[in-house]
Amino acid sequence: MIHPVIMAGGTGSRLWPLSRQLNPKQFLKLTDSPLSMLQSTVARLEGMNADKPLLICNEEHRFLAAEQMRQSGQEDVQIILEPCGRNTAPAIALAAIQLCERAGNDNPLMLVLAADHLIQDTEAFQKGVAKAVPLAEQGKLVTFGIVPSHAETGYGYIHRGTELANDCYSVDKFVEKPDVNTANAYLTSGDYLWNSGMFLFSARDYLKELETHRPDILSACRAAIADASKDLHFTRVNPQLFADCPSESVDYAVMEKTDKAAVVALDAGWSDIGSWSALWDVSSKDDAGNSLTGDVIAKDTANTLVRADSRLVATVGVDNLVIIETKDALLVAHKDKVQDVKSVVEQIRNDGRHEHMNHREVYRPWGVYDSIDNGARYQVKRITVKPGAKLSVQMHHHRAEHWIVVSGTAQVTNGEKTYLVTENQSTYIPVGQVHSLENPGVIDLELIEVQSGSYLGEDDIVRYEDRYGRK
Repeated sequence: MIHPVIMAGGTGSRLWPLSRQLNPKQFLKLTDSPLSMLQSTVARLEGMNADKPLLICNEEHRFLAAEQMRQSGQEDVQIILEPCGRNTAPAIALAAIQLCERAGNDNPLMLVLAADHLIQDTEAFQKGVAKAVPLAEQGKLVTFGIVPSHAETGYGYIHRGTELANDCYSVDKFVEKPDVNTANAYLTSGDYLWNSGMFLFSARDYLKELETHRPDILSACRAAIADASKDLHFTRVNPQLFADCPSESVDYAVMEKTDKAAVVALDAGWSDIGSWSALWDVSSKDDAGNSLTGDVIAKDTANTLVRADSRLVATVGVDNLVIIETKDALLVAHKDKVQDVKSVVEQIRNDGRHEHMNHREVYRPWGVYDSIDNGARYQVKRITVKPGAKLSVQMHHHRAEHWIVVSGTAQVTNGEKTYLVTENQSTYIPVGQVHSLENPGVIDLELIEVQSGSYLGEDDIVRYEDRYGRK
């Protein structure tokens, strides 16, 4: 049996403003599929002889990951939480250590996948994995090389060596992202594959190679997971011990150093969707080459990607652009310059703004809120609480809150009193009052919250009790 390990870290800053630090691209619906990128990664495992996936994600994404797994029918999926990003070599090591602990004397095969990749041909992907299994069972560390469709300068390449089996080769060398001329030479030769960042190997073989080439990484990971705490399906590694671990990719730490590397050539419609132009490449388009999502009117427009999330977007006489509209930001970029979107995110961060962190609409384990208006001493939110969910028992030092129920029923704890508030009714929470909000019903609770006070930041919350483990 194969044990899928899905790496769901990263922030996807090149896909801003849709991808944000607290809601990155792996949790978004980017293609025509109704599934998020993470959910699509899980879905393409169906029909394989595979165990339930093991997820690795950042601590701040834990509820997004768990909720999307619940929606996919994977409620009991185990999730390893990283307190900080340390690249792929340590992340895979954490998963390998945990798999070995569960397996006893067995040597589990781990299929390492990124949560934010697109694979359009699931059958070809599964056949490629099947070809890699015998190699992994022989002790090879197998990577999947994508048969290139064009001279791409944004990917690393693998120079394939001796043929080991059908579409399976030894690895001669890994090469960095090339310039245009070098990429064309690679394409012409037919001996180079794109480096996909997907792998199949046994957990013990990976740990053995990591111990040989980067024992410092392995030692830090063993210490961090040995002192981990467990909460529901989450494994929280020791924050300080993991922060001390060197940050290194699996390519640099192991694959470029080991003599056991092999590669399976894969032609499955793969893309890492690393930029808006890459998304345009794989999107369905009209006769003018436009990919249009949302409320869009396009006149005399060609070869353009437009996503409208919250309002009408109209284009007239434009070509080769990317236009992305969200509730709080608008990006207009030439398709040839979309790699520079990352610098915009860096400027937003350096300027002390917040648009790189989250959307106006923010997801919480109990539901979602949308900050629809704000001023110097007030803020208005639209809040949706899922059936059976409850916000923490909390108190605010600097703000009072007015709650108006739009639909559903709220159970409110306000100091010593607990009572129900139904549609078209309201209640008031004074400054300093201990309170909580719960949805006891079977439909969503929707309400309008009006905050007023001298300070309205999200950090003005003193939590006394919280069913989601938040401090």
